[in-house]
Amino acid sequence: MKPIPDYAMSVAEQLRARTVNGELQADPAQMGVANKLDRILQDLKSRRPASKSSALGWIFAQRRKPQQQIRGLYVHGSVGRGKTMLMDLFFNLAPIEKKRRAHFHEFMADVHNRIHVHRQKLKNGETKQADPVPPVAHALRQEAQLLCFDEFTVTDIADAMILSRLFTELFSRGSILVATSNVEPVNLYRDGLNRGLFLPFIDLLSRHVEVASLDSPTDYRMEKSEGLPVYVAPLSVETKLKMDMAWNRVTAGLPEASIEIEMKGRQIEVPKAAGRAARFAFAELCERPLGASDYLAIAKRFDIVFIENVPHLGPEKRNETKRFIILIDALYDASVRVFISAVAMPEQLLTEKKGTEGFEFDRTVSRLFEMRSEDYFALHKEKRRKTP
Repeated sequence: MKPIPDYAMSVAEQLRARTVNGELQADPAQMGVANKLDRILQDLKSRRPASKSSALGWIFAQRRKPQQQIRGLYVHGSVGRGKTMLMDLFFNLAPIEKKRRAHFHEFMADVHNRIHVHRQKLKNGETKQADPVPPVAHALRQEAQLLCFDEFTVTDIADAMILSRLFTELFSRGSILVATSNVEPVNLYRDGLNRGLFLPFIDLLSRHVEVASLDSPTDYRMEKSEGLPVYVAPLSVETKLKMDMAWNRVTAGLPEASIEIEMKGRQIEVPKAAGRAARFAFAELCERPLGASDYLAIAKRFDIVFIENVPHLGPEKRNETKRFIILIDALYDASVRVFISAVAMPEQLLTEKKGTEGFEFDRTVSRLFEMRSEDYFALHKEKRRKTP
């Protein structure tokens, strides 16, 4: 491929260059979102002083023209349409030092951890601030003004109850939000417990971000579904033998043992581990009270994860379905190689498409397909090469 030219300093220009190079197909829907991201880039550039030597001039300019808050962007659309790619292009071009790019589950796990630490300080008499949200928001804003979140989704009531207060504080401090999601804002936390308490966040979001739909006709990730046979179905003796053979090949004679991962004063049980590979039953991961932070810890500790005996996911398994969605998000985001045995193929696992899980499971299905692709395997190998 030809290198991207130096003049391609906008998302739209980067997109055009990659189309000319043959890396991407021309897509008007993607270009429309690229232009909206470029609006934010231009707003960020206009906020920067012309040069360090003209600091006084910049100060006087600021007095003459008060700055308005930069409005962010919330991009929603079906899976595999290029939302993540566009965000990556934007983030790399953003002319700002204090910026953060994260999966939304990872960010919220960080927020809850900071709140926990603050409450411990309050308990120990190290602070008199009873409300942890303002100081946590202040610390987050000090670290990053631009927040870029991939797969913005809300399925956990603990996240839902804190988002409005947290982002009220962040936006008041000048934070800029750019996010991708499978659902439009009005459908966030749909059918969630006590959703009425979450609705103020949707109103807050609409005031601080532009909402854009990416309705490309092509699912680019589904085009790459050819890959190694790492998803086997239906469940049978033959399926079990295939999983055993894959495990033996992956572990290559390394000693096996059950281990525990330390997590905030408690233990995550791993029934079988060998080197940087782990083997779980679906029930051990998704029928226990585990959350995003637990799955992120597993993804950080292991390069390869086996998940066996995934059942049909009906309305009676709503909690298990939520956990499975979050689990796959965490493993995918960390480029973990996943081997799965299941009762059916990914698109047939969810027996009833209803509520938030119905929307979110479309992403899970697409990711399970992509995790079988050559491209995903290449990402996994690169991660393993960099792992000490």
